Amino acid sequence: MDAEETPRPASHERETPPAVRNVGAVAVHADHTVARVRSALAHAFARAGLDTPALDARVLLQHALGCDHAALAADPDRRLTAAEAERVAAFAARRLRREPVAYIVGEKEFFGLPLRVTDATLAPRPETETLVEAALAAVAARGARERPLRLADLGTGSGAILLALLRALPQARGIGIDISAAAIAVARDNAARLALAARAVFAVGDFTAPLAGGYDLVVSNPPYVETRRIPALPPEVREHEPRHALDGGPDGLAFYRRLAADAARIVAPDGHVAVEIGAGQVEAVTAIFAAWGWEPAGPAKADLAGIPRALVVRRR
Repeated sequence: MDAEETPRPASHERETPPAVRNVGAVAVHADHTVARVRSALAHAFARAGLDTPALDARVLLQHALGCDHAALAADPDRRLTAAEAERVAAFAARRLRREPVAYIVGEKEFFGLPLRVTDATLAPRPETETLVEAALAAVAARGARERPLRLADLGTGSGAILLALLRALPQARGIGIDISAAAIAVARDNAARLALAARAVFAVGDFTAPLAGGYDLVVSNPPYVETRRIPALPPEVREHEPRHALDGGPDGLAFYRRLAADAARIVAPDGHVAVEIGAGQVEAVTAIFAAWGWEPAGPAKADLAGIPRALVVRRR
């Protein structure tokens, strides 16, 4: 994030401009400069306690102006039009209501892929890239990256995990399952936009229920938040993301039990299951799979914060 000074207002800017929209403590004015608006948004977001105020301000301003970071930085003295001020104000108001930036701009990058997201799907997180890396490592350990693998992604949401795997495994085909028809529509759109639709099928269904057998790799980022902890989640999560994608039952482990109980039916004899896990869950999830005859293929892979985040298991 590049630092910018906030320009002092010129004399004509002290007058009431043709379009003004107050956003909390921010007044977004037509005819103010990009630099001034960007700084004002960042300060307002910081006062509201947002985690990444400067980044949020930049991304929302880029989206409102229809430009990239380079163009935004190259012309900090460009003045907003009335229509641009309207858009900036609307986006800023939504962010101050703690709506995630990904939902406001309608897109989130995941594993190098630009994915469309809506409030029907989780916004893909960097931690989940750890699951993709662990799954790919398991495939590579079998010498199977160039084989025509069959993949299944349970609780696919935006399709992020499955599409990242298909991009990395050019001979693989896969199916994504989600209980939400709206999420499946988003995933199908993402597959088409990324030119992966020929190798990806998406279906509405309840977790493993729609699947037959023979999958070489089953992946899932299941709901794993304990029900009682949901009210304590950040408002961006608890108020805007789909609850069914978060709530893992009283102990957060309900979906691991469902998958472990059905894994022998859906996974090929030499296949793997790869799951994302919450902080502190590695031992419990390992034990759940062990009770059904599955063992870790290696240590759980940690995310960038050092938290064990992805567990890959195989038949014992």
